[in-house]
Amino acid sequence: MAVLEVQPMQTSGDALAKLLAAARARRGEFAANQQISADVVELLKSAGVYRACVAKRFGGDEVSPSEFLRLIEKISAADGSTGWVASFGVSAMYLASLPVETQAQMYAKGPDSIFSGMIFPPQPALPVEGGLEVSGRWSWGSGSTGADYIGVGIKVDGGSDTGGLPLVAVMPAERVRIERNWDVIGLKGTGSHDVVVDKVVVPREWTFVRGAKPNLDGPLYRYPAMSLAAQVLAVVALGVGRAAIDELLAYAGGRTSITGAPVLADRANVQTDLARAEAQLRSARAFFYEATDDAYATLQKGDPVSVRQQAMLRLAASHAARVGEDVTYAVYRMSGTSGIFESHPVAHYLRDALIVPQHAFLADGTFQSVGKVLFGLTPPPGFP
Repeated sequence: MAVLEVQPMQTSGDALAKLLAAARARRGEFAANQQISADVVELLKSAGVYRACVAKRFGGDEVSPSEFLRLIEKISAADGSTGWVASFGVSAMYLASLPVETQAQMYAKGPDSIFSGMIFPPQPALPVEGGLEVSGRWSWGSGSTGADYIGVGIKVDGGSDTGGLPLVAVMPAERVRIERNWDVIGLKGTGSHDVVVDKVVVPREWTFVRGAKPNLDGPLYRYPAMSLAAQVLAVVALGVGRAAIDELLAYAGGRTSITGAPVLADRANVQTDLARAEAQLRSARAFFYEATDDAYATLQKGDPVSVRQQAMLRLAASHAARVGEDVTYAVYRMSGTSGIFESHPVAHYLRDALIVPQHAFLADGTFQSVGKVLFGLTPPPGFP
């Protein structure tokens, strides 16, 4: 059984172990409640998830991208929804585009502040005394039920040019209303409900352009933010795929058939398909972390990440999402009738894995855009 390695961060092994145990044992509870339970959100904090990408000047760990991704992968192997919510610890990366003074206020009580952002479609904001008056409704609020701060996409008539990038207004979570409407087939525990804002005045210094140049220095904050935003979601599929394979390995030796057929582990087709699935997952994972470490090493030398390197980050992410899905489906096929039951872990993994590559950041168009870059052609605006 493969073991996912995670580099040590500023947290105890006990904290991570408690988080993983809770996520694994209570994933059915999270799905039923349409959110990660509040006490497990606290375990995410204790495990260092939300301080991982926060700058050291604010008390954070400022880890490498690979280190953070490996942590999310491990959490996702315990539960996909918990890994998905944990992945938004990456928000500190693009929040670095806020004024430094605003970031200092955000982390004044410690580096474990939780941010949930929903960008599209941007809603009109009106310039008023004290800032911008924000109203509207936004979907896809993953992790919003446990957030300290909420960010929403806005547009301001006659406002400054953002270069086609979204403008985000940040406000305390208590200023928004969560409309509980998350009704999906997988990743049910992410709490990705709609968020409603009614005439909240947001000071200009609490707005930022997502993807703009950060106001913090260091290689972590020069890493392509949009690429990492795709990677933290894709790695959920790698974790779920790993969990699915390990689940099959754990029970296939004792799984008998009502028809008298050999146990799963003794069947030639299962042996062959399992080996292929293992190779597929390991290969996608190797490419994923190779691209990540290559880009970060470039930044550590003081050089910018090239367009080709960014394209490889996006390609590796979209590929990982699909391989995680394919591997999990292969395990479902191998599991026979066992996997069709609602309560079976393989059914849970399959539902979660199906959702990941549906995300816009991991869409099929990524492959065409990367192909253009490889041919030296001009990719679509905003890519990579």
